[in-house]
Amino acid sequence: MRLSEATWTDVADLDTDLALLPVGSTEQHGPHAPLGTDFLNAETIANAGADAYDDDVLVAPTIPIGVAEEHRAFSGTLWVSPDTFRAYVRETIESLATHGFDRVIVVNGHGGNVEALAELCRRISRTGDAYSVTFTWFNAVGDHSSKMGHGGPLETALLRHTHPDLVREDRIDEAREGAAERWGEWVAGVNLAHDSEEFSENGVVGDPGAGDAALGSELETRAAEALASLISAVEDRPRA
Repeated sequence: MRLSEATWTDVADLDTDLALLPVGSTEQHGPHAPLGTDFLNAETIANAGADAYDDDVLVAPTIPIGVAEEHRAFSGTLWVSPDTFRAYVRETIESLATHGFDRVIVVNGHGGNVEALAELCRRISRTGDAYSVTFTWFNAVGDHSSKMGHGGPLETALLRHTHPDLVREDRIDEAREGAAERWGEWVAGVNLAHDSEEFSENGVVGDPGAGDAALGSELETRAAEALASLISAVEDRPRA
């Protein structure tokens, strides 16, 4: 059930204590992909995972702004501090728990959110009224995960599958030509670059032309199946 499409009586009658909370970011993804890439993809995977699960699960509205100051040099990027982000996600989870949805999987679509979400989910599970874990979709697509860049083949492929009208196909060559091969500027295992414009001319990492809609369909299926397995494990896990 999608919370935003339900009535309060629908929610009251729902027989589950588990909810999915998609989170992402509004940030640059090169000249070819929309600023909403991360939250659109998180929402896609949350809905697909809920559909793949055998029982009821609530999908909460998507949180569209995250920890993304590393992209501040590119127009349109929005960000909040890690403290603000953690507080907003925590209070959203607490709201869900108030209505009985006290097992919450945060479905994440942005790498910059990972550290903050991991800390938050540990904290709220230890001291709050809910059990929570975080699931980052591009870490759950098998061997494809190693090809994750930024506005690169994986994100572009998923968009081509689910939101093809938002991909500027006439800018793919431009995106490819200005892209970096890898994220960051590494020396002795340390990333010297704090912001993406330090190593990528147009904000892209990886080749967006390498991800077609067929790959996007496979990524959606793999991530949805992984998420459905996680839902089952969280549902069965005894609460302290």
